[in-house]
Amino acid sequence: MVESCFGSSGQPLAVPGRVLVGEGVLTKMCRKKPKARQFFLFNDILVYGNIVLNKKKYNKQHIIPLEEVKLESLEDDGQLRNGWLICTASKSFAVYAATSTEKQEWMAHINKCIEDLLRKSGKKAVQVHAAVWVPDSEAPVCMHCKKTQFNVISRRHHCRKCGAVVCGPCSSKRFLLPSQSSKPLRVCLTCYDVLSRMKAQQSNNASGLTAEALRDGMKDRSGSADSSGEEDSDEEDENNLSRGQGDSAATHEEVYY
Repeated sequence: MVESCFGSSGQPLAVPGRVLVGEGVLTKMCRKKPKARQFFLFNDILVYGNIVLNKKKYNKQHIIPLEEVKLESLEDDGQLRNGWLICTASKSFAVYAATSTEKQEWMAHINKCIEDLLRKSGKKAVQVHAAVWVPDSEAPVCMHCKKTQFNVISRRHHCRKCGAVVCGPCSSKRFLLPSQSSKPLRVCLTCYDVLSRMKAQQSNNASGLTAEALRDGMKDRSGSADSSGEEDSDEEDENNLSRGQGDSAATHEEVYY
């Protein structure tokens, strides 16, 4: 039934063991404004899409594996009530239910499905999640420089690391965030500096550990840190090994962040 509602624009959903737990309309906080979206909760995935004809046709299907999901309840704020965050490694966003009871039921059922999946698979919950984007309407000026006013010429951009709304010059850098994309993504200057320092620190730590391990190995073989006639050769090997380890550490760091 759900497959037919999405038609040819959707992916096949029928797999052995998959069960439809519930469905309903939630208000999703999009970049420009809140919009109604149809959600389907299965025991292993969460599916949502745009409403073309209510109860009959949807498009722009999105599928979220529940093993990656973390929920966070939101406090009521003016007209935005009964909301919570749906956080994943690649994308995070806020949704709002019509009533408090509906919110509690949605969150309870989603969390139960997540717990069952993690227990059966033996996997650990994902620790790193994408930032929730600040809506355009909440940022009339750049959240980084506090000076640039947004208009037709000065466009808004979102930092993919912290979700802040920033101007072009304040988001001119890119950094690899593998959980979100295989290509470097736009980040604000603050996040770029923090990520770059962490990457450099990780690389330095890895290089230092490699050099120490090599010296310990030399001591074990010769009984002394000195090796007459071979010092220059050993230092060259050590530097080469350190650089190789540093490259490896940099790659690991990029994957982690």
